[in-house]
Amino acid sequence: MKGSVALAQGAIDAGCRFYFGYPITPQNDIPEYLSAALPAVGGTFIQAESELASINMVLGAAAAGKMAMTSSSGPGISLMQEGLSYLAGSELPALVVNITRSGPGLGGISPTQGDYLQATRGGGHGDYRLIVLGPNSVQEMYDLAGEAFRLAFKYRNPAMILGDAILGQMKEPVVLKPTQAPPAETAWALSGAMNRQPRLVKSLYLKDGEMTVHNWKLDEKYRQLKETEVLVETDCPPGCKLAVVAFGSCSRIVRSAVDQARRIGLPVGLVRPISLYPFPEQAVREAAVNAGNTLVIEMNTGQMVDDVRLACNGESHVFFKGYPGGHIPTPEDILAEIENILNRGGLKACQL
Repeated sequence: MKGSVALAQGAIDAGCRFYFGYPITPQNDIPEYLSAALPAVGGTFIQAESELASINMVLGAAAAGKMAMTSSSGPGISLMQEGLSYLAGSELPALVVNITRSGPGLGGISPTQGDYLQATRGGGHGDYRLIVLGPNSVQEMYDLAGEAFRLAFKYRNPAMILGDAILGQMKEPVVLKPTQAPPAETAWALSGAMNRQPRLVKSLYLKDGEMTVHNWKLDEKYRQLKETEVLVETDCPPGCKLAVVAFGSCSRIVRSAVDQARRIGLPVGLVRPISLYPFPEQAVREAAVNAGNTLVIEMNTGQMVDDVRLACNGESHVFFKGYPGGHIPTPEDILAEIENILNRGGLKACQL
């Protein structure tokens, strides 16, 4: 399956029955697929008039306790920022998918990882965070759709899958294994008050100190996410002298480079954050400190590298190599960076 199609099917298999979106390249395979697949299972598909309308339709469905999603690319996600802040402030679960394109501005349709900061820092207003997952395969595009909905409903918070044009368009074998769907309706949902006490979903708090209490409540939720929901893949054997950190499709290229480096005896490891928020600080720090040297590879001018530096807290030398604007590195490009760093430190090749 194509990555975008796998993600769409993963959302359906997790129980999603509502999609609201507006077309933009390179994510159009998602709404195209869902426009036929959702009605076939009793779901609702609406092509909205804009990305602003899309995210607010998602908010309405989420307030009713339904599993709802939207998808877009960088410029469209930018237009959704106010709605995402309202979703987080109202403590509503939803799935937002960003199949990134190069930017800033309209940019181009080539792959990039330039939306990392927008996703992980909450691009809208106020103290809030999104749950952000970064797949690196078509199988993970499918699997993480269900995981994103699980986390969104567990923590009552919007979740984002941060993909790119490589993952969206590539085809790979996929094992379809539906996840346990979150409850379609919960105690907070606006399901009609005929036979129950009224419920209120809001993000507006005007009484003295009320907003402070709400912000600390949200902060506690994010703390729990950091403690219990971190996803990371680590491959740093004993004797590793350089830990390479990469996420998403770029991590697959790095994986090839690391394998090549090991074949010629270079002591190299790999750390792949899967949850971009919560960021796997402890796993990154342990690998980086043990190795003493850390190389961050991203398809941008440097965004996740800030989180790596914070995790290392000055206890590891952090190097960065970026490939912005749709530039896709080769394994040989990255191998050259690995060799340069290890040679710069006077390290001799050895077998891991």
